[in-house]
Formats: sequence, structure tokens, C-alpha cells
Amino acid sequence: MSWVSGVDCRTLKLTVQYDGTNYVGWQRQAEGVSIQALLEEALEPFEGAPVTVYGAGRTDAGVHALAQVASVRTRTEHGVETLRRALNAVLPSDVRVLAVEDAASGFHARFDAVSKTYAYRIANVAVVSAFEPRYVWHVPGRLDIDAMRRGAEMLVGRHDFAAFQSSGGDVQSTERTMLAIELESDRGQTGLRPGSDQGETPPLVITVTGDGFLRHMVRSIAGTLVDVGLGRWPASYVAEILASRDRRRAGRAAPAAGLFLVRVDYT
Repeated sequence: MSWVSGVDCRTLKLTVQYDGTNYVGWQRQAEGVSIQALLEEALEPFEGAPVTVYGAGRTDAGVHALAQVASVRTRTEHGVETLRRALNAVLPSDVRVLAVEDAASGFHARFDAVSKTYAYRIANVAVVSAFEPRYVWHVPGRLDIDAMRRGAEMLVGRHDFAAFQSSGGDVQSTERTMLAIELESDRGQTGLRPGSDQGETPPLVITVTGDGFLRHMVRSIAGTLVDVGLGRWPASYVAEILASRDRRRAGRAAPAAGLFLVRVDYT
């Protein structure tokens, strides 16, 4: 039996990795396959009843995760390693449970998170490898990385990021704290091979850490910084976009394929 009457619920913390290419995102949708639904369906036989799995970040369709964190309340008495092995045995191969841990009873993957780190990969080459398109945004034009860094610096700190939020957001406040933004060549921080053995230019990675993110915020920041890098706008224009709180002033949302949820931090 997966649980017995009278056994107290326990809270499990799951660390999950996935290639988001084939999924509608983290959150369960009316149509399409979501990561949340896959995990809930995989856990249900252990509970003997439906369960709800909460994710730290509601990644969109096509977005990947190196270490998404999820929490679930359950009565199963199975050990954490047994659960990890069993879940991976039934989940698709592009969704992996890296760890299952017992957590404090009140732990909530989303609400207890103090910061999240995302990485956005850009292939700034003339021809992108046939194996890369699902993990990068191909931008063939020459990018001025120094200008992009100057623009990114203006986003660090506590700001109203309404200009970088796509429509459809349901948050009460658009203020967020950007703790750090870095632009550097891929050193393998997304878990992918940085470059080919033939000396292929490694992707540019925009790494952002903040206390929270609005809908499509990281992708909108990436799109805006690329516009700066291509010379369409000066770096100083990023501050004007931020102050405007007007989504129409910012750049396009970069494609989902280049975005990775890298890490979720807790106290």
C-alpha cells in the first residue's frame, strides 16, 4: 500500500530537470502535456489518490530546467531513493527527477524561494549547429557585448519591471529585485557542451538572478539587450524603457528555446 489511514502527511522536495521542447510548460493546461501533470500522474499510484505538485517557477512552453524545485504533500511511506527511481522509471526520458528529499511540513517550493537564477543562451554565429536550435536563440549579426553589459547594469536593483512583462500576467505588483546580471561565454553553466571540438564559438549566456520574475520577463530582457547589442538602441535606452513601464518600448521576447531555469535558492 502507498499509504495507510492515520499516517501523517509528509512534504517532499523534488529537484527536477527537463528539456521543455515537447511540453506546454510547467503548469497543467487544458490541452498539451505539462511537467506538473507528468509528475502528478507519476506520484498518484504511490498516494492512492490525486496529488498536487507545486513548482518554484512556472516555466513556459519550450523553456528548459536544470534544477526546477517542486513540493508535494503525500502520505506515501516509500523511501526517498525508492521514489526517485520509481518516478524516473515512468517519466519520459526528457524529464528526470534528480533528487527526492523529505522537507519541513510547511515547505512550499514557490512561496519559500528567496531567489531564482535563469540563463539565456544566444548563438552569435553565422551558421548554428543542427543540434543547437532547441537550446539557443540564433542571432547571426555581430553583437556589441560591452554595450549589452552596460544596458544590463541598469536593470540591477529594485525596480518596477512592468515594461518587461508580457500580457496575461496576474501579479499584484510588478516590482522585483534583480540581484545580478552577467553576460559571458558559455562555460557549461547550462549543462550543455559550450562549443565544438573544431573551435566553434561558444554561445553567449545572459545569466540573471532575482527574487522573482514576471511573465516572459527574462526573455524580454534578453530581446532588449540583443537589440542594444545589434546597435538598434544605445545602452542608455534600457533605463528609459524601465522608467516607462510600457511593454511597447522594450524589445521582443526572445524565443523560449534559449531559456533555462538554472537554480532556485532557499534560506
